[in-house]
Amino acid sequence: MPIARPVKQPPFNVVRVSHVEYGVSDLGRSRAFWVEALGFVVTAETPHALYLRGLEERCHHSVVLRRTEMPIVRRLGFRVFDEEDLDRAALFFGHAGLPHAWAEVPYQGRTLQATDPLGMPLEFFAVMDGAERMLQQYGAYHGARPQRIDHINCFTPAVQSSHDFYRGIGFRTTEYTVAEDGEALWAVWMHRKGGVHDLAFTNGAGPRLHHIGIWVSQMTDIIGACDLLSTTGWLHALERGPGRHGISNAFFLYLRDPDGHRVELFNSDYLTVDPDLEPIRWELHDPRRQTLWGAPAPKCWFEEGSVFENLAVRAPELAAQPIVAP
Repeated sequence: MPIARPVKQPPFNVVRVSHVEYGVSDLGRSRAFWVEALGFVVTAETPHALYLRGLEERCHHSVVLRRTEMPIVRRLGFRVFDEEDLDRAALFFGHAGLPHAWAEVPYQGRTLQATDPLGMPLEFFAVMDGAERMLQQYGAYHGARPQRIDHINCFTPAVQSSHDFYRGIGFRTTEYTVAEDGEALWAVWMHRKGGVHDLAFTNGAGPRLHHIGIWVSQMTDIIGACDLLSTTGWLHALERGPGRHGISNAFFLYLRDPDGHRVELFNSDYLTVDPDLEPIRWELHDPRRQTLWGAPAPKCWFEEGSVFENLAVRAPELAAQPIVAP
């Protein structure tokens, strides 16, 4: 079987996905999308970077937008439980022979930067500067009313290898898709915090970032975002949805920012903390998998993603293809 049992005592304790750092070509236009249209809160701003957070978040940032020549993804960030876990993470990456180094990162405490076996750039920290939680400051709500970062979804050329590595550091599988042969792993959803996923992997040219998922409180926030974006100059940003996934049960909307980085507005998944939770298996061509109502995703959703800085993209090991919209 492609899915193995969870590792109950991982080498270090990841709490949750924390943040993503994007490279963007025009900070002003990115600010107009992320802050003015979507409703993110600006925690800090420099001539070269924006640090953003959702309304519920008490940490300094969950999205960093940094001016670069080309659109890229610079880092995927994860919070660990305490400083000892950072030291254990450094030992783990060292024993595994994977690149890792301590780094000075603005607004974060001691930070370990590392790469996974496929080269994805990661960073781990235990302490981040705090910020005012805006959850009950309803006068600050606008746009899609984003609450918090929920998950990261990546294209990987080797889904099984990605699953095996992240399982080894304590991520637990909630749902997965098998290819036409009924055995090869085509996609996998894995968590640490008790939702459906902190991290997901889909078969495709990669490694690349497919999207980040942003939690919103209500389905009406997603529907309202459609109305707002379509009438304020952002109609082209609407890529897919709204709809309901079969996988995760999530109500969703996919957007593209001015540099093409994909963002999912997301809610309605389910609790996964029980230790005897059995992962849900999906067949690749089950029409309810992509959208519970049967509507397939557009071709671009399976082919386009954000590249990581200085990381070559490889063709996928599996040739299996999903059903796509004409």
